[in-house]
Amino acid sequence: MITQDLYDGWSLTAVAGPVPAELVGRRVRARVPGTSHTALLDAGLIPDPYLDRNEEHLAWMRRTDWAYEHDLELAPPAPDERVDLVFDGIDTVATVSFDGHEVGRTANQHRAYRFDVRHLVRPDTQRLRVLLRSALVHAEAEAARLGPRPMAYAQPFNMVRKMACSFGWDWGPDLQTAGLWRPVRVERWRVARLAGVRPLVTVGPDGTGRVEVHVDVERSGLAGGDVPLTVQARSGGAEATVLVPGDAGSARVVLEVPRAPLWWPVGHGAQPLTELTVDLLAPDEEPLDTWSRRIGFRTVELDTGADEHGTAFTFRINGRPIFVKGANWIPDDHLLTRITRERLAHRLDQAVDANLNLLRVWGGGIYESEDFYELCDERGLLVWQDFLLACAAYPEEQPIWDELEAEARENVARLTAHPSLVLWNGGNENLWGFMDWGWQEQLDGRTWGYRYATELLKGVVAELDPTRPYSDGSPYSPGAALTDVHPNDPDHGTFHQWEVWNRVDYRHYADDVPRFCSEFGFQGPPTWTTLTRAVRPDDGGPLAQQDPTFLLHQKADDGNGKLDRGLEPHLGVPDGFTDWHWATQLNQARAVRFALEHYRSWWPRTAGAIVWQLNDCWPVTSWAAIDSDERPKPLWYALRAAFAPRILTVQPREDREVLVVVNETPTIWQGTVSLSRRLLDGTVLAQEELALAVGAWSVGQFSLPAAVATPDAPEREVLVVRLGAAQAVHTWAEDVDLALDPSPLHASVTPVQDGYRVDVTASSLARDVTLLVDRLDPDAVVDTAMVDIPAGATASFHVRTRAVIDPADLTRAPVLRSANDVVVPRVGARGRTPA
Repeated sequence: MITQDLYDGWSLTAVAGPVPAELVGRRVRARVPGTSHTALLDAGLIPDPYLDRNEEHLAWMRRTDWAYEHDLELAPPAPDERVDLVFDGIDTVATVSFDGHEVGRTANQHRAYRFDVRHLVRPDTQRLRVLLRSALVHAEAEAARLGPRPMAYAQPFNMVRKMACSFGWDWGPDLQTAGLWRPVRVERWRVARLAGVRPLVTVGPDGTGRVEVHVDVERSGLAGGDVPLTVQARSGGAEATVLVPGDAGSARVVLEVPRAPLWWPVGHGAQPLTELTVDLLAPDEEPLDTWSRRIGFRTVELDTGADEHGTAFTFRINGRPIFVKGANWIPDDHLLTRITRERLAHRLDQAVDANLNLLRVWGGGIYESEDFYELCDERGLLVWQDFLLACAAYPEEQPIWDELEAEARENVARLTAHPSLVLWNGGNENLWGFMDWGWQEQLDGRTWGYRYATELLKGVVAELDPTRPYSDGSPYSPGAALTDVHPNDPDHGTFHQWEVWNRVDYRHYADDVPRFCSEFGFQGPPTWTTLTRAVRPDDGGPLAQQDPTFLLHQKADDGNGKLDRGLEPHLGVPDGFTDWHWATQLNQARAVRFALEHYRSWWPRTAGAIVWQLNDCWPVTSWAAIDSDERPKPLWYALRAAFAPRILTVQPREDREVLVVVNETPTIWQGTVSLSRRLLDGTVLAQEELALAVGAWSVGQFSLPAAVATPDAPEREVLVVRLGAAQAVHTWAEDVDLALDPSPLHASVTPVQDGYRVDVTASSLARDVTLLVDRLDPDAVVDTAMVDIPAGATASFHVRTRAVIDPADLTRAPVLRSANDVVVPRVGARGRTPA
């Protein structure tokens, strides 16, 4: 196997569509992987689409056709030599020609393509040309041919196998890239090659690891290509060999590894990985091709059994039930070719640092790169993988059926080696949409994708990856017909909670005890530095909520209105953009923390919570915990606290409140809990102690002693609960009704080796104290945030920065913030003098 990578030497030309005059006929140097956007950006010919209102200015690119060209000089092939052009990813609707001869057409971003060109190679310079047609024009033509299908947005993303969010989403831009988005190369080979290697890894009851390696062999079709071959596999000290007869194109090799080291999710054990190597050998044992991946030995089961509460949805890894602490994952940059392994590693480290153990790769994005899954394997981050169907009715007619089957087969086979992958999911919200979003009337009997979820994709997984469970969709009620049990019934399977955010207050999270909440979330703006870098008002004035530039970076329907309505019952709506920015970030973090503590308190009935969403793909007000410039928002700190291995939380149960103790560790958590009912200024009104013990991987529920369970004056009291280093601060009134001191903090700053330590002491209860350090240094980070500080207590914040900062700036707004200094009290609430 001789490989020639084609990274450089490409040119890009706009060949049809609404092309600006300065680009007509212009050949632009391009690099692959790349897209029309990245090539024109690199050449300085278009503005950055992520800045200001440039997205609008680049709308012309959606209907433009492009040509990528590369001149090649290839040696003539030997009589027994194949010469293939290999495209790992084409975005999206393309005609590929070589030396003026068409060699193939594509219409699927999510597949790889290989074209045999040996018969076209001659000893001269030859041109490789990829003509890319507008995916939007193609999709519109398909919609006209097949009849329209309902979808969440205006453009027919469901009519072409392209990243759905490329057409815009309620958190993403509408850029509709076109290009060669994964590597391109020439491969020359003889006799045969490994067309696919699919390891199925399991662990037996006696601890023996079993690796069943399925190998697909492509033969050259030329002289000597029909000889017997040998496939050799080795892993973990085990080795096996099988003969592939001359008329066969596949083989199966089984390895058994005694006492295989178990791979565990993060927080549950180690993540040992073992190299698996597969060699294809000619009759004389000459190596023809080789394949290598790291595998992990573990079992995965999904319990969807019926019980007294409905239908479970509980993952078991190596036999242990796991509470899923997850976040939904979208492409980490809308311009996909800019995503590097280093960027992914940073994002996944941030996920682990937030105490997550699962990422759900959402169905409106992409099947991620090998880098993504390898990095998840290393970190013990479980992966829930959606098939790429989202928020739309999808035609089941040809050629879309065959395209979807081909991409499913390719990607299922590609990803079987990864121990992090624990679920294949048939799509996002399509079953729900059919039931509730008026689709049935619009469809009028036309196909909409039900057979994809219930037949095609399920069948592909059963055939190619029977070691992993499959779910028809999310949300989904397992084992039930749509007409028998609603797909978004919280008592059955997976549940999406979007009444909160869209229509009702976040306190309504407590109305349901879902079996598994796979989507829920709340919006907040990006960090100040990210926002002000990317969003600059046209008039040069200060940022404002209703500025057109700010609104272009707020894609949610009535997003700012929902933010304000979400603020009103908790903090009020402050005047001025700076306070509004902090208040909305704070409310986002509080809303999600409230939901997570509620869901975790109900384990094992509730077996998982997957927040929407971990990351952003451009600068935007969104549901993300980490913004597109890689900075954590206050929500990230709330996730880390709410997903901590051990937490204390006060939760409602029927007509009372109880203390819930969550112990997600392998050892018993026992000790004496201190419960103190106090005035906000720290005066103790009642003090109780409670001895308790909670077993490993368990949740305990304890009645509050009467003396601390009920306040005399809810607006002036707080309950402080401590067990070891864990603390819970519980109030009986919203901040708008609490008699909070607006300025309860005193801070001192001490320089340390890598930055500063800020010690913050509260003279009265201080709520969700946070240092917004990016305002002083864009690269600064702080170790903790969203900290409640009872009166008389001190919290320390470690600010890591290389910048020289005026210590005074770390001790005041807009850097040092709390709920106290932003809350807009209801009439009379703050007028009270704190007791």
